[in-house]
Amino acid sequence: MKIFEGRYLWSAMSLLFALNLQAQPLKVMTYNIRLDVASDGENAWEHRRLFLATQIRFYEPDILGVQEALPHQVLFLDNNLESYGREGVGREGAGKGEASSIFYKRTKFSVEESHTFWLSPTPDSISMGWDAACLRVCTAVLFKDKKSKQQFWVFNTHLDHMGEVARTKGMELILAKIKTMNPRKLPVILMGDLNATPESPMVQHLKSVMDDARLRIGQDALGPEGTFNGFKFGEPNPKLIDYIFISRTPRISVRKYAVLEDSRNQRYPSDHFPVFVEVVLSK
Repeated sequence: MKIFEGRYLWSAMSLLFALNLQAQPLKVMTYNIRLDVASDGENAWEHRRLFLATQIRFYEPDILGVQEALPHQVLFLDNNLESYGREGVGREGAGKGEASSIFYKRTKFSVEESHTFWLSPTPDSISMGWDAACLRVCTAVLFKDKKSKQQFWVFNTHLDHMGEVARTKGMELILAKIKTMNPRKLPVILMGDLNATPESPMVQHLKSVMDDARLRIGQDALGPEGTFNGFKFGEPNPKLIDYIFISRTPRISVRKYAVLEDSRNQRYPSDHFPVFVEVVLSK
């Protein structure tokens, strides 16, 4: 009887261990870090960069997508996030212009594929799309969890702040890329600064295809609803323009969602609040 009980206990433990391997929590953050411009005065990059890096290290996202990152800002993050690897190139080419880079924990993930494409009718070359005011890119990375062997896609972008057509067409292009690049229908995380509020037609269309992590978690979401603070400390109603979306599949679920409004001496580390989620991936 004791032998049978021992075997039963071992089988149960083995099953729990297998289930634990197959359901991996994943911490994800999207963060518009605000480009470095001297006109920001006391909110300029040199005054807030150490606080921003400290904030990221505190929350320890497994995957971090940044926007508006100029080459020297990317280099600063490389040097201050030593446990992270990075993928993505600047919108004016490698090492040039703002980047929508994706940082990841090197000890946890391997990169299976990495792509940067431009939001334009010619996405494979440096080009401006439709009525955009700026070059815009999307970084797409296929990751593999080294422990569970689970694979998943992450797309990180920054849509145009002026061109409504560019935002609409840019998101259509991203969704088309997700479809063609992900024939195996692996879990997908799409994040970034979309420069559009929830009621906009573009975001409404996106919600018809993928799920907003904030809506998935419902009343358990923490922090303010809005994400753009404009460096105005304590503003009561910031705009919601930064998002994390997940694909509609039972293989990915949302456990936590928060908009992080950390401050120091009544100053924010960026003019956007980062969005932080914890999702669970399963095979």
